[in-house]
Amino acid sequence: MQVIYKLVILLFFPYNFIMIILGVESTCDETGVALVENGTKVLFNKIASSSDILQKYGGIVPEVVAREQVKVIIPLIRDALDSFSLETVDAFAVSYGPGLVGSLLIGVETMKTIALVFKKPLIAVNHLEAHFYSNFLNAASLPKLPAIGLIVSGGHTDLVLVKSHGNFIQLGGTLDDAAGEAFDKVARYIKLNYPGGPEIEKHALLFSDTKSPNPFPLPLLNSGDFNFSFSGLKTSIVNYIVNNNLALNQLNVQMISYYFQKSCVEVLVKKTFKAAQKFTTKSIVVGGGVSANNALKKLMFQEAGKQFEIFFPEKGFAVDNGAMIAAAAFYNQTFLDPIKLSANPNLHF
Repeated sequence: MQVIYKLVILLFFPYNFIMIILGVESTCDETGVALVENGTKVLFNKIASSSDILQKYGGIVPEVVAREQVKVIIPLIRDALDSFSLETVDAFAVSYGPGLVGSLLIGVETMKTIALVFKKPLIAVNHLEAHFYSNFLNAASLPKLPAIGLIVSGGHTDLVLVKSHGNFIQLGGTLDDAAGEAFDKVARYIKLNYPGGPEIEKHALLFSDTKSPNPFPLPLLNSGDFNFSFSGLKTSIVNYIVNNNLALNQLNVQMISYYFQKSCVEVLVKKTFKAAQKFTTKSIVVGGGVSANNALKKLMFQEAGKQFEIFFPEKGFAVDNGAMIAAAAFYNQTFLDPIKLSANPNLHF
C-alpha cells in the first residue's frame, strides 16, 4: 500500500518524491544488479559476466553460465543493499524472460524469495522491453513516445512500435539468426575471439580499401516487411571464403569484417527508418548489445539528419544489466504476487 501511495504521489509531484527500485537481470551470460531512482538516475550498478570463461568455447554454454550466476547473484545483491539500506528500496524487479531457462530461474527464484522475506513488492520485467529503457538511464533527454525501437543483440533482432509505456507492438524480427549471433558465428569462422561483435568492429576499422564493391548481400533489404535474416549472410561469407580459396590472413580478415559489418548495419538502419517513416514517429530508440557498435551508430545518425531524434544507450548500459530492468519496472509497474511468477524463456513483446 505504501508503494502504491508513492506512485500516485509521483504522478502529481514528480520532483518532490523519489522511488528506488532494485533491478536484477540474469537472462543469459551476464548477471546484473542495480538500484535506480525514478527510472532514470542510476545509484548502483554492477555486472558479472561469463565472457572470459566462454572464450574457450567460442560462445554461450548454458550450464557453464548458470553455474557462474549461482555464485555471483547473492553477493551482487548484498553489495547493492550494503551501499543503500533495504529501507530505501521501494520495490524489487526481475527479468522473467525471454532467455536461457536455467539463467532465468536463478534470477526469478532468487528475487521471489527475497521479495517474500523482506515483504517488498515485486515487478516482473520483459527483458526485450528493458533494452528500450536502457536509453532512459542517466540520459540528458528522454525519448518522446510514440517511438520506433530497434532491439538488436546476440539473441534478438526486433523492430517495435512503442505507442506508450507498456504498449509495445512488434513490427518485425529476425527469421533466423539475430544480428549479434551472426557477428559471433562469423567471428568464430574467421578465427577471431568471442564475443565476436567487438572483434569484428576492431578489424573492420583497420580495412582501408573501402571503395571496393561489397561482395556480400543485404538480406531482406527490399522485402517489403520489417523482418530480418542474417543466416544467409553468414553462409555467403563461408561460401566466399571456400569458393575463392581465401586464406584467413590479416588483410582478408579485415576485409570480411568490414563488409560483413557494413551489410548488417545497412539493413538494420534502412529498415528502421522505413518503420519510422511509415508510423510517422520522431524518435528512434536503439537498445541491446549491438547498439554499442560504432558503425551502426554512425550510419543511424548520418541517415537521420534533422528528421528523427536518435537515442543510443551509454555503452555500459548496452549489455544486459540490472539498471535497465529497474528502469523498465518504474515505467511499467505491475505488482504481482511473487508466488505466481514463473520464468518464461519464450516470452515475446
